[in-house]
Amino acid sequence: MKRQTYSFDDVLLVPQYSDIESRSEIDLSRDLGSCSLAMPIISSPMDTVTGLEMASTFGEMGGLAVTHRYCDMVEQSKMTPFSAAAAVGVTDDYMQRIEFLNNDAGVITFCLDVAHGHHTLVERALKSIRDKWGRGLNLIAGNVATPKGYLALSEWGADAVRVGIGGGSICSTRIQTGHGVPTFESVLTCSYEDGALIIADGGIKTAGDIVKALAAGADFVMLGSMLAGTDQSPGEVFQGNDDKKYKVYRGMASVEAQKEWRGEARSLEGISTTVPYKGCVIKIVQDLLQNVRSGLSYSGARNITQLQAKSEFIVQSSASQIESNTHILRRG
Repeated sequence: MKRQTYSFDDVLLVPQYSDIESRSEIDLSRDLGSCSLAMPIISSPMDTVTGLEMASTFGEMGGLAVTHRYCDMVEQSKMTPFSAAAAVGVTDDYMQRIEFLNNDAGVITFCLDVAHGHHTLVERALKSIRDKWGRGLNLIAGNVATPKGYLALSEWGADAVRVGIGGGSICSTRIQTGHGVPTFESVLTCSYEDGALIIADGGIKTAGDIVKALAAGADFVMLGSMLAGTDQSPGEVFQGNDDKKYKVYRGMASVEAQKEWRGEARSLEGISTTVPYKGCVIKIVQDLLQNVRSGLSYSGARNITQLQAKSEFIVQSSASQIESNTHILRRG
């Protein structure tokens, strides 16, 4: 047995001296390959999260959205505006898809979207893409959970690596396969290595989790459930039996999603559910960024690099976790 591991809820950042007088002093910009981004939030390549509207809105906000690959390349091209990225697989038509999207939609950032990224097919795909396009494309790859996996994808040619396996809110990989590592632990241990940029992916529920992920070594976070249910996420708003409004949110390994995009379910590593309708994603992202800036100010950090250099984590007990949450309703 290896040492105990920790998730986002298990840790807190220790407040430090700050001379930051306004959150406007804090810079959350980050570069991903040749892309300069105004914020460290990337929308997930899921068919209930990122389509044309989400990609366009994120582009307007200076962020990056990754359009999903669960459609033909012509349809994906139509929902991928110039400022967005596109997901591809690592078998079948991925080389042709990249060439088509690059030529037809001007896409230069691609995400090799695989559940288990520390794999020979990912190695083959990354090397094939680099052999053909060199450094002319920005490549995101994943997912991995270990420093070995992170270093491998870095060496194979990824500019950024999605770190996190089994932590997504609609992901059942850990239940169905018994494999996974808490995302916080994965990010922290991968950050000790010298490799590609790190994208924390999975298990992020709050702005505070985003701050913890960045402090642990992530350059970006990838969000799914926090962006689902918005005006810009694909799918229709419907009214539930309780007269409240909802939208569908589903994992791409759910039975429902698999049957829709390939006609059959080959694995059971995700679920489909509904989430409350949330309104415009712009307000949600703006609120998240304000809270992330507040988080950096508590560590006296004016940017993500300073946060990573200054941050100090402590492990909190179960009683501390209760205290950390709003707990007035527990009284009595």
